[in-house]
Amino acid sequence: MELGISELWLFVISGIMLNIIPGPDSLYIIGRSASQGFRAGSTAACGIASGTLVHIFAAAFGLSAILATSAMAFTIIKILGCAYLIYMGVSMLLSKAGPGVKNSEQSQAPLKKIFYQGFMTNVLNPKVALFFLAFVPQFIAHDAPNKALSFIVLGLIFNINGMLWCHFLAWSSSSLSRKVKQSTRISSVLNRLAGGLFICFGIKLALSEQV
Repeated sequence: MELGISELWLFVISGIMLNIIPGPDSLYIIGRSASQGFRAGSTAACGIASGTLVHIFAAAFGLSAILATSAMAFTIIKILGCAYLIYMGVSMLLSKAGPGVKNSEQSQAPLKKIFYQGFMTNVLNPKVALFFLAFVPQFIAHDAPNKALSFIVLGLIFNINGMLWCHFLAWSSSSLSRKVKQSTRISSVLNRLAGGLFICFGIKLALSEQV
């Protein structure tokens, strides 16, 4: 190909498989979809996709290479990322529906805030940046005429596939949530479970080492 992209089919399949693996992004979409419906889940997915675009362009133009070579830069971003994940997790754990208050009402958040949280959850995860630096170049030929453009194209393909999967998660989660929304107890348990998992992701990120 003129762009110097090799084995595109393998890249697409690998990207889909990687998107399916559960992580903070998927958990956030599921949580928002279950509590506020498909529209909220879709907004969360768009926020995450926007965050992914930041990583794609940063990696394409070499900015993410700083994270791979500078221990200090990696540590700073990692601390911010894990702190944000833990903050979101604690907020979920402390969020309770009191007597006479519907869980769906206390869980409501404006779409603008949902988008921002999804965006920040992705942007403040240095592992995403390092993932693009490690994964995408494997599908770009050494003699590619414009490696940055090839990187961006592959990144956009990955992001589009990710958006399709994220919207499937949003749809399926919002559909299933209708069956359990009548139960405040079940909703509360799910909210606490999500909060606990966010804290676990934050701790895992804090303990991770630069790759």
